[in-house]
Amino acid sequence: MQQEKKKRRIRQLFIQNNTYIIFIILFIVCCLLSENFLTVMNLRNIALQQAAPICVAIGMLFVILTGGIDLSVGSVMAFGAALTAILIRDFSMNLFLAILISLAAGLLMGTFIGVLVAYTKMQGFVASLAMMTIARGMAFVLTNGTPIKLDKGYLDLLVKKELFYPIIIITVLIVVIFWFIQKYTAFGRIVIAVGSNETTVELAGIRVKRYLISVYAISGVLAALAGIFVASRSSTGSASVGMGQELDAITACVIGGASLAGGNGFVIKTVVGALVLALIGNIMNLMAVPSYPQDIIKGFIIIAAVLLQIVTERSEKTV
Repeated sequence: MQQEKKKRRIRQLFIQNNTYIIFIILFIVCCLLSENFLTVMNLRNIALQQAAPICVAIGMLFVILTGGIDLSVGSVMAFGAALTAILIRDFSMNLFLAILISLAAGLLMGTFIGVLVAYTKMQGFVASLAMMTIARGMAFVLTNGTPIKLDKGYLDLLVKKELFYPIIIITVLIVVIFWFIQKYTAFGRIVIAVGSNETTVELAGIRVKRYLISVYAISGVLAALAGIFVASRSSTGSASVGMGQELDAITACVIGGASLAGGNGFVIKTVVGALVLALIGNIMNLMAVPSYPQDIIKGFIIIAAVLLQIVTERSEKTV
């Protein structure tokens, strides 16, 4: 009897921490496959590259927690990057002010999707699909289809070693803030409750529409910020930024254990999910795997992650 309980506890521990276990195993495998993986330069590059995807994944998580989906994040990234570059180059605007305006634009785009979802009962998939097309089109209009190159000393300040890599510091702060919001605030608990049973939450007298709008607004802001992060690494605002980023964000959430039906998901696990994707991409690059096969591998990872989630949910019910 005692041994059976011990086995059950070990099994439950594995189920609850499978995301972390996958990450640790993958990290060890990467170390064994390439001697260049565990170097300061490579790990720093992973951190710089993943600042943007982590921000987008956190925004996506809050949308998924309500049972929605946001397909516009990649396009909002492109618009944020293009708008920031335009404001700096053509209007000689201060970097901080240009970033604030771009974040405000991302907020408005996300809020627009949220309003459509909350007040017209349009599916998040459809509303965000429309915004995906609109935002990408606006990015191409702003740039006239040509990447906007900025001189050094502007956007690249966000990736300066002398300033301790601001985008990494900002990303860590965002992770901590949204972890706290999800775990310790009423907003975080209500967002999860909306995804679990929206009708019950409404009957409790809570204004669900506000929360639906809020999560899409958060996603819009974080996507615009991610676009700025990407632009800062190349000092270029381009309308092609963020292509396929919505896929990576959804994958990161699913690997992190989020349920696409809503009501289940965790910030830290989503971050680890994004890092799992980063390790896979990084080790394939180090091993000179061409980009197209990488896309095929990513597709199979999504299938495996969803299957793992299904198995986990079934196991949790039987434990």
